[in-house]
Amino acid sequence: MPAGVCGCCGPLRPRYKRLVDNIFPEDPKDGLVKSDMEKLTFYAVSAPEKLDRIGAYLAERLTRDVVRHRYGYVGIAMEALDQLLMACHSQSIKPFVESFLHMVAKLLESREPDLQVLGTNSFVKFANIEEDTPSYHRRYDFFVSQFSAMCHSTHEDPETRSRIRVAGIKGLQGVVRKTVNDELQAIIWEPQHMDKLIPSMLFNMQDNEDSERAGEENPASLAESCFRELLGRAAYGNMNNAVRPVLVHLDNHRLWDPNDFAVSCFRIIMYSIQAQHSHHVIQQVLSHLDTHSKNTPRVRAGIVQVLLETVAIAAKGSIGPTVLEVFNTLLKHLRMSVDFELGDGSRRNSTSSLSSVRTKESEERIVQNAIIQTIGFFGGNLPDYQRAEVMMFIMGKVPVYGTPCHTLDTVKIGHQGTKRIQAMLLSSLIMVTSGFKCKTMGAGLPAAFLEPLCSISLMEDSELRQLVLEILHNIIDRHDNRAKLRGIRIIPNVAALKFKREKICKEDVVFMKKHGQQLYRHIYLGCKEEDNLQKNFELLFTALALITIELANEEVVIDLMRLSIALQDMALVNEENMPMFIRCGIMALVAAYLNFLSQMIANPPFCQHVSKVIELRSLDAPYLLPEHIFREKCVLPDSLDREDNALYFQTADLAEAMTVPGYNVERLSIPYIPQVTDRMPRRKSFVDTISLQVDIISNSVPDQSQLAEEITFETLKKAIDTTGLEEQERERRRQVMEKFQKAPFEEIAAHCESKANMLHDRLAQIFELTIRPPPSPSGTVTVTSGHAQYQSVPVYEMKFPDLCVY
Repeated sequence: MPAGVCGCCGPLRPRYKRLVDNIFPEDPKDGLVKSDMEKLTFYAVSAPEKLDRIGAYLAERLTRDVVRHRYGYVGIAMEALDQLLMACHSQSIKPFVESFLHMVAKLLESREPDLQVLGTNSFVKFANIEEDTPSYHRRYDFFVSQFSAMCHSTHEDPETRSRIRVAGIKGLQGVVRKTVNDELQAIIWEPQHMDKLIPSMLFNMQDNEDSERAGEENPASLAESCFRELLGRAAYGNMNNAVRPVLVHLDNHRLWDPNDFAVSCFRIIMYSIQAQHSHHVIQQVLSHLDTHSKNTPRVRAGIVQVLLETVAIAAKGSIGPTVLEVFNTLLKHLRMSVDFELGDGSRRNSTSSLSSVRTKESEERIVQNAIIQTIGFFGGNLPDYQRAEVMMFIMGKVPVYGTPCHTLDTVKIGHQGTKRIQAMLLSSLIMVTSGFKCKTMGAGLPAAFLEPLCSISLMEDSELRQLVLEILHNIIDRHDNRAKLRGIRIIPNVAALKFKREKICKEDVVFMKKHGQQLYRHIYLGCKEEDNLQKNFELLFTALALITIELANEEVVIDLMRLSIALQDMALVNEENMPMFIRCGIMALVAAYLNFLSQMIANPPFCQHVSKVIELRSLDAPYLLPEHIFREKCVLPDSLDREDNALYFQTADLAEAMTVPGYNVERLSIPYIPQVTDRMPRRKSFVDTISLQVDIISNSVPDQSQLAEEITFETLKKAIDTTGLEEQERERRRQVMEKFQKAPFEEIAAHCESKANMLHDRLAQIFELTIRPPPSPSGTVTVTSGHAQYQSVPVYEMKFPDLCVY
């Protein structure tokens, strides 16, 4: 019998081929022959070594049917493959999987949507199978590329286009599930694959044409689900590769302006990843902001707003070491935005038109406001111990006149730019300090923070002074009492407001002794600024009230009363030639505060005196009360009558009212004078308590007779007589204050330098004498006129301490 005839005989074909052939019916519409399929499955399970041959033969038939467009038989072949794949779990399934993936690839390569969907569904079923052992050689590069291409389908029919895109997303989801848990498939996280996976998902999330569809039939919702799953499986070392394609996609499609989609994307990212990986995302956004530092203002504002959403979520968890990095980068871009705005403003008369320059300025303001909101929101969500560090960091960036500022160079931007940066940084500090509850005031207002803050409060700009006062309010108000004050007014019943307060602790007592003068000076000098508005006086009143509630003991109460009387005297004497509105505003401030203070300490004589003065003012001088002076059309007097004592608070009456235990009334008679520095009693130096015998060369010592002063009766009388010393001390303080306020900076610097040099010379002389070696019988070396001489001291002439003599 010829060989060809034998090859055509069915009984001579291998059994696995006959079993495979039997599952295909004569008419593909009849579907898979189930009985023969059961036989094939039993045979494959019983003889797993035949699985690779079964798979190869099925692949051969499927390829032939695809070429001949017999799609019914293609569907039957894939159904058989799926059943064999689900039924067989053994080591021998590896070669069969290769045949299976080869057939899936054939279907995906075809241009028929039905075949592409069929191949995708089979791949998804395969992806859900958990294999016993990992595959060392299997790669999914082709499937990533093909499924990504399907996600970007542009088929003419919307229904078909949606089906293909859904199939592509499901395929990518299957690739992710099959590879992310396999340590040998870490290659899926490499940039060449992430650059295809991530944009494919974002494209469908962005192009939400089929929003009416629900569940897995909607490409947008399915892509979002897959995106969340991918990010949730991202490990520590893969975060950068997962986030970078998102930023690139947003750049390529110009989705930063408007940035609604960008914000939603990063919300999904932050809520999907593990909390400890949040700082990776923040770093990526910060570096992307640096990359776009010269882009349009709207693009930069969009990135900053995305950063705001990112840090708002990350601040509630672990954000790692990026806290100060976030603020440093944002402050840098804030400065750049001011440069751009002022630079365009200076060139408004050149090439660009006025309208375009104004548009650019308004857009830069959007960037600046977004940066301030980000700084404030991020700082406001930090724990208190980190918030204190951030406050110090931001304050270190605020340019202050007269102090070196190495972080923000204000020479190029000039006075206007410096003022803008100051205002914006102080606004961000207000947001950072909002809700800040420090246990001790020393922790909330350390010297390194308080001193530059008070320096800014003395600038000739009412807006900056208002911002400084609001910052102080946020830090001092630890019991949320500020909302009950509501502006400046004569409060009839303070007890009805039910202020929350606690007994002042020892740490706060020490703080007021050390830094109280700075706060008083800040309030005193801030009251007499000529550009003060109603809001300035309201904030000053609130500051005095909060100090009374949070930090006042008996000593602080006396100091605050002295400060109030000094403010009243300053308005009456008017040495500064202040406008009448400022003088009346100071009087109203003193009246409102003393009314508040008298009721807070519950002193009836004090309350009576204050009520009497306020009643007389309401009748004869209503412009000295806050309810009248701060009205829009208040008639101001030509001058203040200094002789009518009944209209003013008298020190003698206040001292008489405060003659109760615990208050040092004698201090009320000492006028308050703002001090430049705090004068705390210092410990005596060890130099004051040690007697030093100083040997000085004879030729440098003047005659002792010249140093002696004749002591007579008149000399003793002058030493005992102390009349006029108080006036002299007051005059001396006034001269010192005037010198430091009006003298040129070079003169003050030279004066301080001379004092410092004198101090250093004296200390060097003392140290030289104290470290001189003791006399020795072997001799010591002295240098005289450039020649070394040895001087020996006999032992019997040396003086030893009593404890050393035996």
